[in-house]
Amino acid sequence: MATAETQQEIYKPTHHVRFVTASSLFDGHDASINIMRRILQSTGAEVIHLGHNRSVEEVVNAAIQEDVQGIAISSYQGGHVEYFKYMYDLLKERGASHIKIYGGGGGVIIPKEIKELHQYGIAWIFSPEDGRKLGLQGMINRMVEECDYATEVKDEMAYLEQVETTKPELLANLITYAEEHYADQDEKASMLLNRARELSKGTPVLGITGTGGAGKSSLTDELIRRFLHELPDRKVAILSIDPTKQKTGGALLGDRIRMNAIFNKRVFMRSLATRGSRTELSGALKDVLDIVKVAGYDLIIVETSGIGQGDAEIDEVSDVSMYVMTSEFGAPSQLEKIDMIDFADLIAINKFERKGSEDALNQVQKQYQRSRLLFNEPLDSMPVYGTIASQFNDKGTNTLFAAIVGTLNKKCGSDWTTSYTEFVKTQKQNVIIPNDRLQYLREIANTVRGYHKHAEQQAHLATRLYQLEGALAEVREKTPDDALVKSLETLHDNVRDEMTAESRRILDNWNTLKDSYAQDEFVTKVRDKELRTALTTKSLSGLKIPKVALPKFKDYGEIIRWVYKENVPGSYPYTAGVFPFKREGEDPKRQFAGEGTPERTNRRFHYLSKDDDAKRLSTAFDSVTLYGEDPDERPDIYGKVGESGVNICTLEDMKKLYDGFDLCAPATSVSMTINGPAPIILAMFMNTAVDQQVKKQEEELGRTLSVDEFTEVREATLKVVRGTVQADILKEDQGQNTCIFSTEFALRMMGDIQQYFINKKVRNYYSVSISGYHIAEAGANPISQLAFTLANGFTYVEYYLSRGMNINDFAPNLSFFFSNGLDPEYTVIGRVARRIWAVAMREKYGANDRSQKLKYHVQTSGRSLHAQEIDFNDIRTTLQALMALQDNCNSLHTNAYDEAITTPTEESVRRAMAIQMIITKEHGLSKNENPLQGSFIAEELTDLVEEAVLQEFDKLNDRGGVLGSMETQYQRGKIQEESMLYEMKKHSGELPIIGVNTYLNPNPPSEEDIDSMELARATQDEKETQIKNLRTFQSTHSNEAEQALADLKILAISGGNIFEALMDTVKVASLGQITNALYEVGGQYRRNM
Repeated sequence: MATAETQQEIYKPTHHVRFVTASSLFDGHDASINIMRRILQSTGAEVIHLGHNRSVEEVVNAAIQEDVQGIAISSYQGGHVEYFKYMYDLLKERGASHIKIYGGGGGVIIPKEIKELHQYGIAWIFSPEDGRKLGLQGMINRMVEECDYATEVKDEMAYLEQVETTKPELLANLITYAEEHYADQDEKASMLLNRARELSKGTPVLGITGTGGAGKSSLTDELIRRFLHELPDRKVAILSIDPTKQKTGGALLGDRIRMNAIFNKRVFMRSLATRGSRTELSGALKDVLDIVKVAGYDLIIVETSGIGQGDAEIDEVSDVSMYVMTSEFGAPSQLEKIDMIDFADLIAINKFERKGSEDALNQVQKQYQRSRLLFNEPLDSMPVYGTIASQFNDKGTNTLFAAIVGTLNKKCGSDWTTSYTEFVKTQKQNVIIPNDRLQYLREIANTVRGYHKHAEQQAHLATRLYQLEGALAEVREKTPDDALVKSLETLHDNVRDEMTAESRRILDNWNTLKDSYAQDEFVTKVRDKELRTALTTKSLSGLKIPKVALPKFKDYGEIIRWVYKENVPGSYPYTAGVFPFKREGEDPKRQFAGEGTPERTNRRFHYLSKDDDAKRLSTAFDSVTLYGEDPDERPDIYGKVGESGVNICTLEDMKKLYDGFDLCAPATSVSMTINGPAPIILAMFMNTAVDQQVKKQEEELGRTLSVDEFTEVREATLKVVRGTVQADILKEDQGQNTCIFSTEFALRMMGDIQQYFINKKVRNYYSVSISGYHIAEAGANPISQLAFTLANGFTYVEYYLSRGMNINDFAPNLSFFFSNGLDPEYTVIGRVARRIWAVAMREKYGANDRSQKLKYHVQTSGRSLHAQEIDFNDIRTTLQALMALQDNCNSLHTNAYDEAITTPTEESVRRAMAIQMIITKEHGLSKNENPLQGSFIAEELTDLVEEAVLQEFDKLNDRGGVLGSMETQYQRGKIQEESMLYEMKKHSGELPIIGVNTYLNPNPPSEEDIDSMELARATQDEKETQIKNLRTFQSTHSNEAEQALADLKILAISGGNIFEALMDTVKVASLGQITNALYEVGGQYRRNM
């Protein structure tokens, strides 16, 4: 294998090397940076991981405050040249040009751009070829070795005299000095620290400690947010401590990733590793506190790593200490072992929405009362507070903040005031899954297993029935014996009676069913329309190839088993497909486009669909739009505008995007790949469809429509418009990372969309595309992709049911979206998904036929597209497309071979479309619509994959269902582990990938060849045009927008339907304006590790 050695030597740094790692702004692709930061840690580096979607300023601020030697950034969404140059310039401007910048973006960053960035001053941009030559560890070795230097200053005493809150770089250097010298203080260090104590401002210290997983970082972030809001003239410093791995010396300093409030000029944050202290605190903490107190902050918060029952060191360094725990401490007697209950000034029971929290509050109050001998004081007066830090504007956290302010005033002599009161209890405001429904995934798993057990029982009875009928026929023919015949008839009737009515009906109708498929035409009804379908196609050899082939079973048991587990396409349990036949004259392909301005993408849509009767448009948005923001001149935003998708920020943009397409035509369908800001974009789309029909009516009438006429047109439009919006916020948290709002608020808006669809009778538009594709792209294997996706789907079902919706009103509006790779499991991913969904919907939820049908779109694997040997990508895509079509997907997108480098060009898109067309038009067997049925391996794989998915349901169930598992980052962790396994096997060569790690091209394309490839990039004129159009729209509607946004916030707070309000708001406000208004009432998403 032509790859780096499997076992590479690990470089051992001589200094404490620190790195900030992140994905670039508006970029959710964090699989690679997560792998790199893990290897950095294992190589001995201290890693401050910021996660995805980080602006240049956020990264630079963190790098300076953390006093790092290196920054590592992944960038896969375009705009990389502007991003990295802006970072270099900002570091230089802030006096931190010594910090080295490293980056990578697969094949997206082409050789000439790499050279340009290297010449500008970027330390190194890693290419796919670097990965092949060096291996993962080799790349990390290079980074760590180049950053293995000391960052401490030479004149630390002068720095100490100058340090203040406006000079974070000086404070950061001094903290590093304290960390490096606390263990072996020489005379110089002692003088510095003594001087620090003399200059100290006497800043109060709030110490926050608690058990691991209690949500300390999230709660700290919420307290900081309230501090900034309630005390607008005050400044705060945070010292966050995480453990050092004793084996490697590395550390994951991950608290910044969970904090949204810290990126503020009034906040300084420094992450400390415990290094050799072997406790929950850094050995240098006391010295560091002395130095920070010199800077003049009004409050210092120290947050420790997770502690055990006997740890209480935080009390020694803080003026006010707080212990954070959850209700899961075991028996009440365990509370007697927790030292911090004896020392803490305040106790927070976080995650108070969990079952048993009220009892836990009572028990902790009693223990606090006992430990302080406060028996004469009311139990409710004990400083124990229930909080839900994950809940936006949580009342319990408000109460806790008020208590902290009161305690600081009392113990430290401050005179701070707050609008919050200390006597308001928290409660869960938006319950997604009620407590009595938390076992839904296990119930579903048991339902499916029970269905198969029932099928086998019925098959066994049917086989006995078949045997008895055979015995009766034999006896009657050869040895007529009335008594024996009577006995056998009785046995026969008893066995038949044991069978269910459904099983008897299957047997009674079997020959009729077979006969119906032996005719020239098959007649079906869809929504009261009669459809006639030819049942055969003729080959060039003159053979009639059946569209659906049925088994030639005689044994009743085999027939029953086949119908229960397989059945013909279009019949329960829909294993072979949810419709009897594919549509005539409409291929399952979608025309996928998105680049530059809406006008440019509109031209691409017209080019792609010019020869198609059916206009099936699939829209890719640029990353600025995906994150709900407006285009801007700032370099790290500007570079992303119109890259890897179309920029849409106003209703006018949406109208331009679909100009010339009748969005209400029966043959037109529009899919939009957007999630975080999906409600806003969907409102723009629906308004565009309505506007088209209004104009059409007004042109016909020659006048403006009346209010009643407009309403009538709008209602009629909503009933017929066809398409899909992705809007799957659960998978965004688990894998794709374009979450922008708090999860609960985002789910509420999803529910509002579906309720609006029910109210307006929107039947042809899917309110969500429950997506496994991006879970797979983040690194999940096919089992995890399918299990997590179906589990997410059932979570939406439970949530919508909890809101009082009828399952048959919303289930038909749900659709699915899967990736297709070359793993064997992908052969049956649709079969398994359809069967699990159908069985659960019928047997557990009592849903009707339409609701039982799982309809899904497949996109070939983007992860299998490689920059090396780029032409081979079409071969992989062809095989994946064939697998998807044989599995009877409802629609298919084939990736273009050059997507490993750029947004696809017209030439590459034409080739990608040809792949589908050659399969559907030329591949003879694809004229048959159930080619997998009857295959032993396909049936075995179906059963194996199905059980593996059900087992994953059980694991999710044991962690509190999908939402409970997300809280503990189970899905993200599993996806990252599976991604790491894939990358390791790829880089070692154990997983052969042709043209990438084996069968390498002896004459690979030169850098000049790659640089000369056609790249679909937005031009400067297009970027400027979008910004100009945005400013014009905002200026035109400035007065209306202010009131509309205020009305939107009031409605959101009052519990109204947000989507209904958005249908009006988007007419006068831009995407970014609306997003930022909703942040104020719904909260921003908090990133996960």
